[in-house]
Amino acid sequence: MARSELIEVGVLATRLGFTAFGGPAAHIAMLHDEVVTRRGWLSEQEFLDMLGATSLIPGPNSTEMVIHVGARRAGWRGLLLAGIGFILPAALIVTLLAWAYVNYGGTPSGEALLYGVKPVVIAIVLQALWKLGQTAVKGPWLALLGAAVALLYFVGVNELALLAAAALVSVGLALVRRRDSLMMLWWPMLGPLVMPQSGEEHGLWRIFWLFLKVGSVLYGSGYVLLAFLRNDLVVRLGWLTDQQLLDAISIGQVTPGPVFTTATFVGYLLAGVPGAVAATVGIFLPAFIFVAILHRWLPRLRENALLGQLLDGVNAAALGLMAAVTLQLGRAAIVDPLTLLLAAASAFALWRWRLNSVWLIALGAIVGLLMQSS
Repeated sequence: MARSELIEVGVLATRLGFTAFGGPAAHIAMLHDEVVTRRGWLSEQEFLDMLGATSLIPGPNSTEMVIHVGARRAGWRGLLLAGIGFILPAALIVTLLAWAYVNYGGTPSGEALLYGVKPVVIAIVLQALWKLGQTAVKGPWLALLGAAVALLYFVGVNELALLAAAALVSVGLALVRRRDSLMMLWWPMLGPLVMPQSGEEHGLWRIFWLFLKVGSVLYGSGYVLLAFLRNDLVVRLGWLTDQQLLDAISIGQVTPGPVFTTATFVGYLLAGVPGAVAATVGIFLPAFIFVAILHRWLPRLRENALLGQLLDGVNAAALGLMAAVTLQLGRAAIVDPLTLLLAAASAFALWRWRLNSVWLIALGAIVGLLMQSS
């Protein structure tokens, strides 16, 4: 393995860890821009297959995508370095904010920063959707499938159920055409973990095990993470108040990198820096394990005709979900003429000059901060 490839992976992942605002859809769009459009490490189809397969495993999917790219580019060392590079900057930033929260009793507002960043993120995600859609939509039925998934997401159908249904529909249509026998699909599931009980103190091992469980079974967005953590930390164990948990989620949303660094903030509140480390390692460790397993099987999935059809269905569904989330983000991001102008100008710059998304994010942040000071 060439040392230069390992360095490339580490530098890219770390830079994204410091600059990838906007949540999983934005992270994936920025990763696509870097590894498909600019560097050519993956083809559009390879990136799509990686995205679709990653959507079927628990954990923070954008983090898992970064880890998977690292593994593809630089082997198991790349897998580790990419994950650490993407997670560590966000974890350090969140730890500093948690220290300020504990010592000064509040969380800094990220509204001014996000005012300018969110419209830029919408343009970045839309560009990625357009490019990925040209590869994913291989026929009218896949386009219809993706649109149906987006519509059902808006009426409240579970994301994992939609992905599974899209996979089954895609394979089913292939079986009807080919008149082959049905297949059984399975993936490994982790066994139950020993969890702390109500009233127990929050020692480091208990913090680690709790967040390991969350990282092992959680699908979905930051709002799903909120529901999981509230049930364990507020209702069952009484380790946090509702306000502390909401503050932790908000910090995860406004800082760059993985939203799951909410765990870092919670860990710090419970046990200082050691608690932050235990929670961070616990919630992200399953992502490394799942990707290591998936990385070995993904090329074989595309080679098999029926499993290739399954991936096509999942890819269309993943893009449908990504489009639905982008529409939701757009409603919150484009709130006045200036944010509309920012989104439009960013989209034009990406299309006309292929500017690096990092520079556009930085420009949006500057605009937001200037608007606050004016």
